[in-house]
Amino acid sequence: MSEHEAAELRAALPHPVIDIDGHTVEFFPALAPELAKEGVDVDGPGMLRRMSGTFGPAADWYTLSPAERAERRVGRGPWGGGGQLHEIDTATRFLPHLLHERLDDLGIDVSIIYPSYGLLFPHFDDERDRRGACRALNRFNADLFAGLGDRLIPVASIPMHTPTEALDELDHIADLGFKAVVMAGFVQRPMRALVELDPDLAQYGLWTDTFGLDSAHDYDPVWARCRDLGISPSFHSAALGWQNRNAISSYVYNHVGMLGESNHAIAKSLFLGGVTRRFPELNFAFLEGGVSWAASLFADLLGHWEKRNGARMRELDPANTDWDEVGRFFAEYAPEWASLSPRSESYRPQDLDLLDEFAACGIERAEDFHELFVAPFFCGCEADDPMTTTAFNTDVNPFGARLNAMFGSDIGHWDVPDMTEVLEEAMEMVEHELITADDFRNFVFANPVRFYTKANPSFFDGTRVESAVAGMLAAAD
Repeated sequence: MSEHEAAELRAALPHPVIDIDGHTVEFFPALAPELAKEGVDVDGPGMLRRMSGTFGPAADWYTLSPAERAERRVGRGPWGGGGQLHEIDTATRFLPHLLHERLDDLGIDVSIIYPSYGLLFPHFDDERDRRGACRALNRFNADLFAGLGDRLIPVASIPMHTPTEALDELDHIADLGFKAVVMAGFVQRPMRALVELDPDLAQYGLWTDTFGLDSAHDYDPVWARCRDLGISPSFHSAALGWQNRNAISSYVYNHVGMLGESNHAIAKSLFLGGVTRRFPELNFAFLEGGVSWAASLFADLLGHWEKRNGARMRELDPANTDWDEVGRFFAEYAPEWASLSPRSESYRPQDLDLLDEFAACGIERAEDFHELFVAPFFCGCEADDPMTTTAFNTDVNPFGARLNAMFGSDIGHWDVPDMTEVLEEAMEMVEHELITADDFRNFVFANPVRFYTKANPSFFDGTRVESAVAGMLAAAD
């Protein structure tokens, strides 16, 4: 497909195309001076070895022998550059001005741009490196994208190791003029008991904090600051390096489903932790993992609530059982066991409110799941992902729900070898009659607008799509 054909496809659409997940790749010779200003040790590959259990160990894989990989359980990471077929695409990965110039030929009106290596910075173990790298990257991108805001909107990287870090960086990026962010989707923390037992080995005994349920900190002040700043949180962290994603021989094994698994974890945590109940003003986006994980999670959570909500759990209280009647059945059908007590030995908490694991959600009826899960959660989907159709499968999704799938080009990464083919791949779902034209409009335009404008109605002001967005919002009122 030629760039001219992509432009023709876009011209035939009656609505804009908003890409919510494009990428540039950091040009380290230019970024390095900014990192140095923040005291970050810029030592080449060492930059990517600073994370316990996540991404980092894979950076060494290609320098180790097979025996060393097996002994240290070093998971295999990716190899090669961006995987682009054309030199112009390779250059476009690094050069926002070139991307801006090419957007018409790619069939894209506006693109929200994420970093690449910068997605790793919020996961650095060392606080100085973590905060310094994020701050340097954000300052670098604020300058790099200056004057391109009519069509390219960069996101700022926000560390989440503590609420204090997140709050400081949110205020800093607001001063820099950012209106979109990507937050670390989790923090892997050593178990406190292991730290006390052996601090050196504690880095290998990690648990995953996802900021909602059972978090080490109260992150409500972070969500409140996002609300006050008009910023919609997004997450783009991968589960690479987790115990079940650390194969020493196959990057494909480690990569398949990594973003969906990470997104599943934080979405579940935010929901069960009551974050969407306490902050109805916010939407949350989960990038590049598709939407099928969300469809499954939606159905699973609903099914669990129907069987394990507070009222239902009280019905299942062993105290409600007539154990004498149970004993009579034992006496009749297993007399050799009749002298044994069939009474339940299950632990029964004194505080029966503990039985309701959905208490933080405040769910009173099944339909509340639409307000607390379907409405605030938005999923970034790559153009060639056929499972995007699950978002619009009203015959299967509970209550006939349409989930909020959004078009993410992923241009700049290895899985987009030809940038000119992205829009065509997305439109194949309509051509093959897997989704309707209205579904496609939601996918590439309406859902991105809903995601960003709920917290910030003026998010698209000054962009090429300003008029179309204003018209859509006016029609919705």
